[in-house]
Amino acid sequence: MGISQTLVIGGIRSGKTALAERLATESGDAVVYVATATVGDEEMAQRVKRHVDSRPARWGLAEEPLRLASVLKTYEGERLPPFLLVDCMSLWVSNLLFAGGETFGQEREAFLEALRNYPGSVAIVSNEVGLGTIGMDPLTRRFCDELGWLNQAIAATCDRVVMSVAGQPLWLKG
Repeated sequence: MGISQTLVIGGIRSGKTALAERLATESGDAVVYVATATVGDEEMAQRVKRHVDSRPARWGLAEEPLRLASVLKTYEGERLPPFLLVDCMSLWVSNLLFAGGETFGQEREAFLEALRNYPGSVAIVSNEVGLGTIGMDPLTRRFCDELGWLNQAIAATCDRVVMSVAGQPLWLKG
């Protein structure tokens, strides 16, 4: 398939992670699943367990709730950089918002730069927030704004963008 950077975007339970996992599998490359989730309660722990149990055992795992650029930099010097499946930007933006303004801006820019420089394939999973309702509180509105702007920046960097709707891919770019 060759080296590609793909943004996989969609609504909640739209099949975007399954689509990104399929792209990773079809690449034939070694895969590292980059998880941004943090576990704060039993329900989230069960979600994470289901995700882990559904992935091939041979896939690597990097758990990083804030410093995604550091993960990309870890693998960029390898002779055969792995396919990185980053799941997901919505949780990452949420983590960054709670980490504070300075951390948010620094990590966002560092990630976009590392993505532009990564020599291997990447699939980035994110929620599309532009089709929903307007949040009632300032934090929700800021989250939607920041995630929407990040999705646009990632889409501009990636050579492929695919939207998952009801488990079906809708190719927007590439």
